[in-house]
This record gives sequence, C-alpha cells and structure tokens, in this order.
Amino acid sequence: MYYFVSDIHLGSGDASEARAVEHRFLEFLRSIEHDAEALFLVGDIFDFWFEYRRVVPKGFVRILGQLASMSDRGIRIVMLTGNHDMWMNDYLAEECGVELHFGPIVEQLSSKRCFIAHGDNMNIDNLPMLRLMNRLFRSRSLKWLFSWFVHPDLALQFGHWWSGKSRKSHGEERGAEVLQPLIDYADEYGREHSDIDYFIFGHMHRMADVSSPRRLLFMGDWQSRPNYVALDDKGTITLKTI
Repeated sequence: MYYFVSDIHLGSGDASEARAVEHRFLEFLRSIEHDAEALFLVGDIFDFWFEYRRVVPKGFVRILGQLASMSDRGIRIVMLTGNHDMWMNDYLAEECGVELHFGPIVEQLSSKRCFIAHGDNMNIDNLPMLRLMNRLFRSRSLKWLFSWFVHPDLALQFGHWWSGKSRKSHGEERGAEVLQPLIDYADEYGREHSDIDYFIFGHMHRMADVSSPRRLLFMGDWQSRPNYVALDDKGTITLKTI
C-alpha cells in the first residue's frame, strides 16, 4: 500500500490541541506500518519548521522516532515541503531516513502514474502579491541572512505567528471554488502529459475527489478532520477519513 497525508500542522494551536493532533498522527503511522510500502508526506506536516545548521525546532520526538523506525524497516518515507515547512535542509534525511523534495514529483506506483504536489505556488500568475511572497520566502539569500542574524527563539516565535495567520485564512469557510486553480493546473498539465492517472494535492484544507477528466484527490487538514489517501497494489485510489 502507498499512503499520502498532508497538512498535519504539527505544533499548531495551544499545547493540548497540538498534542492531540500529534497523538492522532502517531496512531495513524503505527496503524499503516504493517502494510505500507511507502508513505508520502505531502507538505505542511509541521506548522512551522526552520532549520539552522546545528539547530532544529524542539518537539515532535514521537513522530520523528516513528518515521525513523519505519524507514529502518524498509518503508520508503517521502516528504514534499509545503509553504509552512519549506525551510528544511538535511536533518530529517540524515536522522530519519526521509527522502526530501522541494517541488512536485511524478511517481509510478502500482502501475499508476501519480503527480504529487503540496499545491502552493502553483497557478498563481494572477496573484502578484502571493508570487512576491513566495519568491521572498524561497530566496536562498534571505534564508541565509535570517539564519545568521535572527536568534532561533525569535525565529520560531515569528514563524509560529506567521504560520498561525496563514492557517487561519485557510480555515475560513470556503467553497469548492478554492480548488479551481489546482484543477485548472492539473487540466493543463494533463494535456501535455497524458500518462498521468492521478493528481494528489494538499494545501487547500478541503477534502475532495474530482474527475476533471483525470482523478484529482485533495487532502484536507488534520485539525478539522484527519484524512489520508491510500493507493493499493491494484491501482485503486481512495480518499479516507479517520
């Protein structure tokens, strides 16, 4: 089986809310390790993550330990960064055996061709402010300056404040139209790459299974309703809730 999750936002909310989500996610990881061939973490697993050369955010030891244990058992762990945890380096790769990607990937899984992406920074040509913010946040120069001149305590305080604002904007009541930019992106990409069977996205915090004309599966966030996508060895894909 191949499993996909996104938008866990570990560390978000108050201490009790954050711990509750962490425990639910840990239970999910333990429940799939008996049959998982690979686990795809499709962005925003952490509510905020900024990696210094020798400093990483504290916490999440149960999750990190479980991921390392699954990797040690031969389960492939693939992480795609999202807009909340894009500032990763090599810590998770070296300590937990995670395969890290900073953009969309295409994978051949169970005879199906899958396009996998968090979904941020895609089809935003008509949103100049968002394009500018994405460019700034992904600037290697600004990341270097931030890591050298901002103390980790201040960096994490600022990061959680900014992440909270972003997450709350996604948490507002929004209709299915919020998915349209990614549906349009998939339609255009699919016309040029006709071999894609499934598109798998996160980011929008809204669960949906769309045929347009290919299958598009959108995973929601774990604060409102824990969910995941499963792909079996026959190529059948399903969006599920816990």
